[in-house]
Amino acid sequence: MKELFNTIFFEPLYNALVGLIDIIPGGDVGLAVIALTIIVKLILFPLSKNAVRTQIKMRELQKPLEEIKEKYKDNREDMGRAMLDLYKENKLNPLSGFVIILVQIPVILALYWVILKGGLPVINESILYSFIPSPEQINMEFLNLFHISESKSIILALLAAVSQHFQARFSFPKQEPKPKGEKPSFQEDMMRGMGVQIKWVLPIFVFFISYSLASVVALYWFVSNLFMIGQEIYIRETIKKPAEQKKNEEVAA
Repeated sequence: MKELFNTIFFEPLYNALVGLIDIIPGGDVGLAVIALTIIVKLILFPLSKNAVRTQIKMRELQKPLEEIKEKYKDNREDMGRAMLDLYKENKLNPLSGFVIILVQIPVILALYWVILKGGLPVINESILYSFIPSPEQINMEFLNLFHISESKSIILALLAAVSQHFQARFSFPKQEPKPKGEKPSFQEDMMRGMGVQIKWVLPIFVFFISYSLASVVALYWFVSNLFMIGQEIYIRETIKKPAEQKKNEEVAA
């Protein structure tokens, strides 16, 4: 399993990082890490869009799904068959979003591992592809400000934590309050509690982890969060808002 992970994920990303170091003027490893993070996120972006589209379709089918559950509450076999028919009718695979997440996890882990355990400035020639040149210059001083593999940066750690907070705010928008006298469901309570932890507890965790490890980890986390914020804004404008407008038009009609 480890060899498969290295061959499919770790080694390609490692070679990509080394290639970027060779291309970037001055061999600035920090700039190469930023470029590699953005490239990987751009490659994974179509998967994120498909996941959002699946979530929107699932929300649109929420009412008919509830009707099926109520109709076949005493016969789970018929309930499952009816739900599958509904998914087929709407050309929807409810597991596709989960599969998309599974695909992204090893890529993100490999990227993180390359950045954290890549061994730079020493180049591992044994896993370097023949067409990837070994950089003549490798500069571990990010923008000549600090050493990204040895020194700790409280500024970068704070930027990683703050960006994590705002990324969570964009991903988990504020829930509308329930009408007076109406109790929230267990699922709503759970989602609200999860949102609070992700918005406030996770950034604190990110700060301490980023500061305790090499500053390159904080740099990666910061850039990744900025990309995710931009991605969420784009998805809201191009996918979520049109879907909400379409839903409102259907309700008004």
